[in-house]
Amino acid sequence: MATYLRGALIAFTPTALIPLPNIIVFQYNPETMTHTWTQQPVSPAGGQVKGNPLAVTGLPGEAFGFTLAMDSNDSIADGKKVSGTLAKVSGVATRLAALEMLVRPAATKGGTLVGTVTAGLAGLGKKKEPAAEVPANRLPVVLFVWGPGRVVPVRVTTLTITERLYDPLLNPTHAEAQLGLQVLTGADVTGIGGGPLAAVANAADVYTDSLREVLALANLANATESVIGMVPH
Repeated sequence: MATYLRGALIAFTPTALIPLPNIIVFQYNPETMTHTWTQQPVSPAGGQVKGNPLAVTGLPGEAFGFTLAMDSNDSIADGKKVSGTLAKVSGVATRLAALEMLVRPAATKGGTLVGTVTAGLAGLGKKKEPAAEVPANRLPVVLFVWGPGRVVPVRVTTLTITERLYDPLLNPTHAEAQLGLQVLTGADVTGIGGGPLAAVANAADVYTDSLREVLALANLANATESVIGMVPH
């Protein structure tokens, strides 16, 4: 039986030290996914004749949409100590909370609680430095990882959670999360500013764009065969 990789969302939360990843591995891969491209045409200036219909303002907008299912009973049945214990105590609440943090901006100082904890672990044994401020109203940089061929920086634009079943303490034990992801363009990545966060997002953007160009070039072989098939023998 083939073993499938699992998709993931990796959030890099700003901290006073270095951005550390919070990895959200999908419990189950979504069976379907929408991949939408939206091209923005150039709007003619007032009073001018309509311009070139093929002119655009830049790269098209790119977005993904899918639904993630979560079930605490399967986590318990897997027999893994940490995830099984969490599932027994809180159902799928921890998984939902991790997703919810993707749409919440970091705190003004010290980042989020997750960022504070991870930064504290990273700083063990190091000389204490003055705390650096983290800009307010700033979402974490998120990488959408769907196998080795798709690693893109995204912003989570929508998150709709449907809770279905509950344990005696009313923790959700089964839920579905519908996510909308907007892919960050090169200009968006530049707008993040300098530093490690921008470097991570830029590396993912360049990697996926380069791979897409290679795959498109490889498709010329398919095109050649198709053209040959169109010619009458």
